[in-house]
Amino acid sequence: MNEINERDIAVFEAGIKLGALYHQFIGTPINTDTIDDLSRSIEESILLQPFVRSISVLIDQEMVEKRQNPKFKYCELEGRMLHVSLQILYKNTIAQAELGYDEEQDYPLMRIQKIEEM
Repeated sequence: MNEINERDIAVFEAGIKLGALYHQFIGTPINTDTIDDLSRSIEESILLQPFVRSISVLIDQEMVEKRQNPKFKYCELEGRMLHVSLQILYKNTIAQAELGYDEEQDYPLMRIQKIEEM
């Protein structure tokens, strides 16, 4: 049996952060006026967690506009609206991960983009 190394832990932490973000914020009421505030709130929330080096959250404004209920002027945040880039630093390892909508598969996917060992 192989030992768990820094790289394994960094990748695990990236997955946990993206999964928590996704399931915590999907369904949040949003409109075009609150996109920036919600993006910033998500970033600040995830930055509080251990080993997060950086995070960038972008919410697709065009998609929010299309889904917004004309009478009530809001919709719910959907996974397909999010593009998240995240860096985890665990000891000497950086794991870069992202969450983004894959149009071909019609699904928001999470993936590891790069792993650096310093």
